[in-house]
Amino acid sequence: MASLRDLGLSEYEARAYRSLLETGPTTAKELSRASDVPMGRIYDVLNSLETYNLVRSQTASRPKKYVAVEPDTALDRLLDDKKQDLEAKAQQYEDIVDDLSDQLETADPVDEPFWTAAVGPEETLDLLLERLAAADSRIVMVGSSPARQVDIIEATERIVDELVAALERGVEVSLLVRPDLFESLPREANREYYERLSPYENYSARATPNITTTFELIDDTEVCIEVPHPLGREETFGVIDLKDPEFTTDISKAFDEHWREATTINPP
Repeated sequence: MASLRDLGLSEYEARAYRSLLETGPTTAKELSRASDVPMGRIYDVLNSLETYNLVRSQTASRPKKYVAVEPDTALDRLLDDKKQDLEAKAQQYEDIVDDLSDQLETADPVDEPFWTAAVGPEETLDLLLERLAAADSRIVMVGSSPARQVDIIEATERIVDELVAALERGVEVSLLVRPDLFESLPREANREYYERLSPYENYSARATPNITTTFELIDDTEVCIEVPHPLGREETFGVIDLKDPEFTTDISKAFDEHWREATTINPP
């Protein structure tokens, strides 16, 4: 069951406020009896509730009387306080991340090949987004028909979000696809790519019929290769992320050849 303690009040503060709602205007002594808050603590509790703007006091009366603020108003104030606390905490964590980003450094690339893999639509998309986020200088995306088991619109939005972030940090992004790809994509996905990416000078897109697979080349040092389903279904089985200088060099050269022969993509 939800409790006022979930919104930041102590046990004594919650009991005192609830009792004030029942008693109406009352003195600290009477409230102590009604709420079972010890007399030695009741004034501290009431002062705290006044700080939260949950009670009002009648200072002119002797002894001083207190009354509870209406529940809707009190809950809104507690909620606002919690939101402010969360925003402050979020900013604190962002500052910590900024500091750590300056402290933590990636080791120099190792020439020894290394690969990892993801299986399943969500895992595949997560790995791709992770690698796009790691790009420092160049992203090459080569695409054929999209996988059918993913939500195309949602996946497109997440990928474009990551590409926009890369473009903002100065990464060159090149998209090479089959001309018929746009016929298989929803109009919303086409607009997502064109409207959000085309304004950037470091983004370019071309089409060529000589595309039979889907992969992403990151910084010319690693490649994410989509693995089709072994039973021939129109869905992606998984993705392999491979870091191999010799292999990625060959992939980069092959891409450059296709790129020179491709035609610029016009707005949808």
